[in-house]
Amino acid sequence: MGLFDFFSNDLAIDLGTANTLIWAKGKGVVLNEPTIVAYDRTTKNIIAIGSEAQAMLGKTHKDIAIERPLMDGAIANFEITEGMLRAFIKKVANNWNSVRRVVVCVPSGITEVEKRAVRDSCEHAGAKEVYLIAEPMASAIGVGLNVHDPIGNLIVDIGGGTTEIAIISYAGIVSHQSIRIAGDEMTEAIIQYFKKNHNLIIGDRSGEEIKKQVGSAVELEEELEIEVRGRDLVTGIPTAKIVTSAQIRDALSSVINEIIQAIFKLLEDSPPELSADIYERGIILTGGGALLKGLDEKIRIETNLPVHVPDEPLLAVVRGTGKVLENLAEYEGVMIKNNRY
Repeated sequence: MGLFDFFSNDLAIDLGTANTLIWAKGKGVVLNEPTIVAYDRTTKNIIAIGSEAQAMLGKTHKDIAIERPLMDGAIANFEITEGMLRAFIKKVANNWNSVRRVVVCVPSGITEVEKRAVRDSCEHAGAKEVYLIAEPMASAIGVGLNVHDPIGNLIVDIGGGTTEIAIISYAGIVSHQSIRIAGDEMTEAIIQYFKKNHNLIIGDRSGEEIKKQVGSAVELEEELEIEVRGRDLVTGIPTAKIVTSAQIRDALSSVINEIIQAIFKLLEDSPPELSADIYERGIILTGGGALLKGLDEKIRIETNLPVHVPDEPLLAVVRGTGKVLENLAEYEGVMIKNNRY
């Protein structure tokens, strides 16, 4: 190991719509925080990032903006994303100027413009070399699949902004669907449910918490209840309602069905030989969406295929990206090149 290697920080980044995770070479996951930024509206100076910024949601005065700088898996605010990345890297690296290589996972349906935005953000945040890898490929590597094998594997990665569905074989993505329907749409469906059915306005944080605590895709052995607090749409007075997991399941059903329909579409378009592999091996479900109660069972019932959820599905992508970072030569062929995908 040379002197430069000793002082450099090679990082793998899962730059997600909902969460940003960073893997440091030789250390593993060193950061897992919400992709959210609080900044001064006038100066654009960043006040807080990650969990600290999330805690400020709905509690700040008009001079402070709180923003999620990524939308549907793509950078929506270049300047704020760059500042957020710089701050996150500074938290985990001894010196952000020493960051040499960065591997970033991106949606499989990313455009050339979006690729450039990701590369530029990382370079402006201090990286010397930036490599991109498609999320379903990173996810497959992260759950321990040998992606170089001539065997078809179906990955369904449900993140915050996108659901990535891909068939992987021979170190490449044979076919894929990248739909902008995922965890955020589930949360929004819950918010709209309370607005339409209970005249109750709740925020994103409440919607997310309801989804985590009582959200489900199938009937539960014992249905759950939760007290939801918000503002009455008619009177404007703070109030509370008791709702059940069955009601929340009904609110989520249309979003879940859209994801399942996207899986069906990919299966219909898959080559026959790979279909045989998938019939035998089933579906691998990763991402934060995999944590929704009973979602694996719902997909299994609808597709009649085995569905496997790895331990800590939320970490599958960053682990795969980290493995690529640790073995760049071995995985050179799986990374995104210009005009690929």
